[in-house]
Amino acid sequence: MRRDYGQEKGLSRIDLAADWVTQFDRWFGDAVDSGLPEPNAMVVATADMGSRPSARTVLLKAYDARGLVFYTNYESRKGVEARANPYASLVFPWFPMRRQVVVCGPVAPVSRLETEAYFASRPRESQLGAWASPQSRVVEDRAALDQAFEEAQARYPQNVPVPAHWGGLRVTPDTVEFWQGRTGRLHDRLRYRRTDKGVWIIERLAP
Repeated sequence: MRRDYGQEKGLSRIDLAADWVTQFDRWFGDAVDSGLPEPNAMVVATADMGSRPSARTVLLKAYDARGLVFYTNYESRKGVEARANPYASLVFPWFPMRRQVVVCGPVAPVSRLETEAYFASRPRESQLGAWASPQSRVVEDRAALDQAFEEAQARYPQNVPVPAHWGGLRVTPDTVEFWQGRTGRLHDRLRYRRTDKGVWIIERLAP
């Protein structure tokens, strides 16, 4: 199943923006413009107190110099792990473009105001789903979920409030790596890294 990437355009230091968020914005824009399905899909990896990892795909909902944000049930597996072991990694696998972005850093809840603003933008069905689903927990069957959704629908016939157990998580990068596939598996890996003094540097990694 090996696939040679051929003579893809490489990634050099002079190609990079001065800061990671500008560079991410460029590549994210390229992913959107390319027509990739759900270019904001990213793998989120967390770990429990015993250092046992877990990963899943979620959708990026916001990003700026403070970090990258996604939303979840705080009582889900990732929510519990993010609280117990507040460090996470994100991977954007833009395979058709031979690109990948890997983010690592501490994770923490966003403000309640940010959560409320985003929740208000969601479709009503998604708002109700946040109440109906005990995310990551064992449920008896699909009928139990459907019943919980109907009960939430009846409880909130108009405006749906934000559940106290639901909100945003922001990963604040310590490192952001931009990976570009190259021929012969000699890929380009350039990483923005924040030093202990809070200064960002750019370094090349061996593939």
